[in-house]
Amino acid sequence: MKKYYAGLDLGGTFVKGGIVDEQGRIVIKDKIPTGRERPYGAIAADMAQLVKDLASRAGLQEGQVAGVGIGSPGLIDAEHGVIVYSNNIRWENVPLCGAVQERLGLPVCITNDANAAALGEHFCGAGKQFGSMVFITLGTGVGGGVILNGELFEGFRSAGGEIGHMVIERGGWDCTCGRKGCFEAYASATGLIRRTRESMVAHKESAMWKIAGSLENVDGKTAFDGMRAGDAAAKQVVDEYISYLAEGVINLVNIFRPEAIVLGGGVCAEGETLLAPLREKVSPWLFGGADYAPVAIVAASLGNDAGLCGAARLAMCRK
Repeated sequence: MKKYYAGLDLGGTFVKGGIVDEQGRIVIKDKIPTGRERPYGAIAADMAQLVKDLASRAGLQEGQVAGVGIGSPGLIDAEHGVIVYSNNIRWENVPLCGAVQERLGLPVCITNDANAAALGEHFCGAGKQFGSMVFITLGTGVGGGVILNGELFEGFRSAGGEIGHMVIERGGWDCTCGRKGCFEAYASATGLIRRTRESMVAHKESAMWKIAGSLENVDGKTAFDGMRAGDAAAKQVVDEYISYLAEGVINLVNIFRPEAIVLGGGVCAEGETLLAPLREKVSPWLFGGADYAPVAIVAASLGNDAGLCGAARLAMCRK
């Protein structure tokens, strides 16, 4: 009997779920509101019901779903299936795996949502051809996950892999973690938007004003669109942003020396406009040179499905 695995991507607004086969194909997927203001038991019940509903709608027989994986924001105790702390959902020490498992009667495992996305890209996305990769997501913050020799690296008590919080500019911009100069502060879409606004204030003649209309409407595309329009201030913002991104990538490559860096998040919609100059900045500073152990830099391919695919993969690996 063919086996399938359920992946659940827990977010502050929605729980995304899917049934995935052993080749990484999504058989069916859907999402439900999280309702994070409710007790965790109610949310766990909804997550379990979502798995049951998806399996039924996919026409699967009892026993064909062999396990469930969860990707959750926050600090995760993967060994014991506990969300130690999640700012998104305002949870502390929630035994989510046990709560879902008792409602399903299936093995349930959990990891950080960025780790789940990394697993997804490695399993059936842009990283599937690489044995080792570092996944970096450029969004409101900078998250990511590390895959070494095909295995997810989580660190001591699953608390590692917080790649956004290495300092790349000592004494630099404030980071949400409380430190200054973190990779996240500079390479996130939030950091890019901050720098774009600063440049617009300093350059009233910039085309970025016409593109965005106001400082409030600035987004991660504004500076790139300005650069394409020939605006010098916008080009400087983009060059600075890619330089900071390169600093973090170089650090990660020199620590882990993966086969690939896989970049996700909204900023990566820029494609080669972002990736080509990034490669040029990273390559000269790879320790020992780029020839002996070259590192590919590619865009993620799964989009919003990465988390649920990776959560399902987690269940496959820990069955």
